[in-house]
Parts: sequence; structure tokens; C-alpha cells
Amino acid sequence: MDARLNYFGNPLAGKIIKHINSAGAAIGGSSLPAATQELVKIRASQINGCGFCTDMHTKDATHAGETQQRLNMIAAWREATCFTEAERAALELTEQGTRIADAAGGVGDEAWAEAAKHYDEEQLIALVGLIALINTYNRVNVIIRQPAGDYVPGQFA
Repeated sequence: MDARLNYFGNPLAGKIIKHINSAGAAIGGSSLPAATQELVKIRASQINGCGFCTDMHTKDATHAGETQQRLNMIAAWREATCFTEAERAALELTEQGTRIADAAGGVGDEAWAEAAKHYDEEQLIALVGLIALINTYNRVNVIIRQPAGDYVPGQFA
């Protein structure tokens, strides 16, 4: 499969990605736990059917020491016992924030309150920003049909 266009090689796309990546750097430097950040990226990417981001973030998570069991269970996190209550709250917020059009009221108060029990204001800001950001990346990659499978951890560092 070939991408519909060379997004990574286009000058305008480069400018866009530079700004998106700077938002990612701000989130990455926040106090939101790195493992939680990867779980959020993977779950949103699974929901959106973004193979490129799913490949990237599962490999990055593995490289950072995440266990295969937890990676295998992300799509079924509600039934899995390997996630903390804080991670479960982040995954619920991720699902509701990613499927925002599917819910008449958007993200529910209960999901927000549960996340707020586990994360401080800075972490909540990072979590909201991350959910928005990974959805942006997912949409770009899905629209252009960016092929998946060849990512190597650190390739974009």
C-alpha cells in the first residue's frame, strides 16, 4: 500500500507537522505519566483505525519497557486487571474524547470526574491535549492512507 501523497516530504506539510509536534513536545514534558501517554495514543489509534500510529506507539511503548500483556489488553481494558484505576480513567476519557460524535453530550461528567480524581490540573490539561493531538495525527494518517509496519522506535527523534 502506498500513501496517497508524501506528507512527510512536502514543505507545507512539514510546517504543519512542526507545529503539531511542538504541541506533542509540550505534552511529553508534562507530569502526565509516560506510560499513560502511550496507552492513550494506542487506544485512540485503535479506535480510529490508524495503523501507522498503532504501530508507532506500540513499538515506542515496548521500547520504553511496557509489557506485552498490557499492550495486548488495551483494546479490552475494561475487562483487564493489569491497568491502574488512573490508567482506566485516562482510557475512558480517551474513548469518550475520541468518539465525541457518537455521544449526544460529548464527554460525560462521570468520566471527567473519575479522571479528575487521579490527575491534577496540569495532568488533565496534558491528557485533554494528548487526546486531541493523537486524534489529529490519526486523521492525517488515515486520510492519506499512510502505510504501517515499518516504524522503528526513535525514528522521528
